[in-house]
Amino acid sequence: MTVPACLGIWVVVGLPVTGQPPVGSVYQRSAPAPAETAPAPAGDPLATSPTSPTSPTSPTSSPPAPQSAASESAAEQAGRAERVVAAALAGLSRAPSLSARVRHLVRFNDMVLKGSGRYVQSGVGEDQRYRYEYRLSATDEEFEILDVCDGIFAWNFRRIGQNPPQVERIDVRRIRERLDTLGISHRQDQSAYLGGIQRHLGLLRQYFHFASITPAAIDDLPVWRIEGTWDRDTLAWIVKEKAEAIKSEAGVAPNELPDGMPYSVRLSISKRELFPVRVEWLAVPGRRPTPPAPLQVIAMMELYDVRIGEPVDVSAFVYKPATEGLSDITDGYLPQVQPLRQ
Repeated sequence: MTVPACLGIWVVVGLPVTGQPPVGSVYQRSAPAPAETAPAPAGDPLATSPTSPTSPTSPTSSPPAPQSAASESAAEQAGRAERVVAAALAGLSRAPSLSARVRHLVRFNDMVLKGSGRYVQSGVGEDQRYRYEYRLSATDEEFEILDVCDGIFAWNFRRIGQNPPQVERIDVRRIRERLDTLGISHRQDQSAYLGGIQRHLGLLRQYFHFASITPAAIDDLPVWRIEGTWDRDTLAWIVKEKAEAIKSEAGVAPNELPDGMPYSVRLSISKRELFPVRVEWLAVPGRRPTPPAPLQVIAMMELYDVRIGEPVDVSAFVYKPATEGLSDITDGYLPQVQPLRQ
C-alpha cells in the first residue's frame, strides 16, 4: 500500500525485468479474430492474444459508438479513450458483486516470474468489501501478496522471498472521514482509495493519460485496446533525478528511464461489458545505459473467468492476522488520499 499501485507488478516485486516469455507460457499469443484486430504497434513482440479471458456474465455499461480512428482528431481519440477507461472504473465500483481469476507475468533478466490468484468483491459504497490475493514465483523466489478489506480495516500482507512477512492496516473509518473532508461525500468508489483491483486501476488513470483507442480481440473476445503514457508531473515526482528532462518540451525517451521502469501502459477493456481484462506495462528493457529500442511488454496482469452479480462467499473478507509484524499505517497514508481525477 505504500507504493504506487499503478506501477503494477514492477513495483510490487521491485525488480527490473527483461527478456522474452518462455515457450508454452500461458501468455503465449495466438492470432486474434481478424474482423476485430487492429494493427499492432511496431516493435511489439506480444501484440497478439493469449488464451481468452472469460467474458463477464453481466454488462456494466454500453460500449461507445463505433467510429473510424482515421476520422477522429487526436483530441477526440484521447477523449474517447479516457471516457472508456472512466466507464470501466465506474462499472467496477457499481458492481453488486464480482469475482475473477488473475494471472501475472513479470520478466526479470533471464528469470520469468509467473503468478496467479483471485479477486473477489461484494457490495457498493460503504458496504463494499474486497479480497485480492496472488503469488508470483520463479525457480528460487516466491512473492505472496494479499489485499483485503473487511469494512473496518484494509489490510495488506506481503511476503517477499525469504524476508519476514509484513502486515499493514488502514482504518477505513478514517479514510471515509478524509473523503468527506475532500468533498467526496458519495464514496461510491471508496475502494479506489484503499486497495485491490480498483486501487490499481484508479491509480493507472490518475498517473497515465490515455490517447488512443482501437478495436482488437483477445481470441474471440472483442476489446478496446487503449494506450496511455505517463503524466509528466507524476513521472518527474517518481524519477526525481530526471525531473528537469521529463518536464522539458522534448521529454525523455523510453531508454532513458531506469531499467524496468514502465514507459507506457496498454489496457484491454471488453467492448460489451467495459470490464478491464488485461493490463500491460511496456518499456525498453536492458541495463542502463542502453541504446534506443522498441518497447516491449515487461509485465502483465490478466483477469479472466469473470463473474459479475453472482453470489460470493463472504468469508473471503474475514482476515485475522497475527500481531507479529503488524503495523497501522493510517496516519502516514491519510495525506496520500487525494481526489482521483474524474
